[in-house]
Amino acid sequence: MKINLSGHHVDVNDSIKEHIEEKFSKIANHFPTLIALDVIISKEHNQHQVELTTSYEGSRISTKGVDGVMYPAIASAAKKLDAALKHRKGQLKANLHAKPQCTAPEIAHEKVQEMNLA
Repeated sequence: MKINLSGHHVDVNDSIKEHIEEKFSKIANHFPTLIALDVIISKEHNQHQVELTTSYEGSRISTKGVDGVMYPAIASAAKKLDAALKHRKGQLKANLHAKPQCTAPEIAHEKVQEMNLA
């Protein structure tokens, strides 16, 4: 998985890059069809914000983590991304199951007549 890392008002050094690669290696193993992940680290009003954006199985998934310290913000965003990806994967698997078919109203009426409820 390719990680595109950018920083706004934050210097992105090697230790931050290594930490992000380490955090998202687990997600890359769990979801091998992920191709790229966009990570934007910014600092506004003494709060670190980490925005994650990716495309998974035809839908765009975005999460955001906010904290006073950068590393917990990264961890929060990673946890939210993992939950969002699992949710999307569950939706895709649910679409594979056969849906129950509803009987037509005419057939239901005939069934009731056959039951002789009187």
